[in-house]
Amino acid sequence: MIVEYIRYTIDSNRIESFLNDYASVAETLAASPHALAWELTYAVDDRTQFILRIEWDSSDGHIQGVRKSAEFRNFFSHIRPYGNDIQEMRHHGHTQISSTPATAQ
Repeated sequence: MIVEYIRYTIDSNRIESFLNDYASVAETLAASPHALAWELTYAVDDRTQFILRIEWDSSDGHIQGVRKSAEFRNFFSHIRPYGNDIQEMRHHGHTQISSTPATAQ
């Protein structure tokens, strides 16, 4: 599994459309067997800062399976207007140092 983080800075007058567009593509992510989980968060102290976190089954599943699918074209058509707002986009692997609600004490 890999985790993709996309960090955005969105002008305050575009936040509502940004959120609406991501809400509209949630079904596209849900339909993908490669997208295991995702969340879009904002910075509490600066509502123009967002991070999209997507857990993919694998790098190959994401790059070959998702990006070449018809569903991705739908997804990309909704998020394309925010491409220039991306500050950083990276894929991360897991270490063994972690906690989840099931294992947290």
